[in-house]
Amino acid sequence: VQLQASGGGLVQHEGSLRLSCSASGVTLDYYGIGWFRQAPGKEREEIGCISSSDGSIRYRDSVKGRFTISRDNAKNTVYLQMNNLKPEDTAVYYCATDLTPPCWRRGYSPDYFGQGTLVTVSS
Repeated sequence: VQLQASGGGLVQHEGSLRLSCSASGVTLDYYGIGWFRQAPGKEREEIGCISSSDGSIRYRDSVKGRFTISRDNAKNTVYLQMNNLKPEDTAVYYCATDLTPPCWRRGYSPDYFGQGTLVTVSS
């Protein structure tokens, strides 16, 4: 499984970015796909996950109302739309999967992570 996150860059405070997660060798629509991030000196944290089994989406509290996860099955891509970005959102962002339809249990880490993309939010 090869996942690749892209779309990162430098953005101003309160700006927006859309990240993409693409894959080779796997159809993302079949599986729960999550987004994680890791800021310098901090532990990796889950941003959210979109389930394939029931279509539900969950988010961590700090991004609710600002970030949106969605799929484009025709493009085999999962997106993370990030609005109203804050300097504390600065991190390397990763997409991940456990290759199961539902999302994994909260607090657990899926088995497959792709290469990340850096998001830097200036103040």
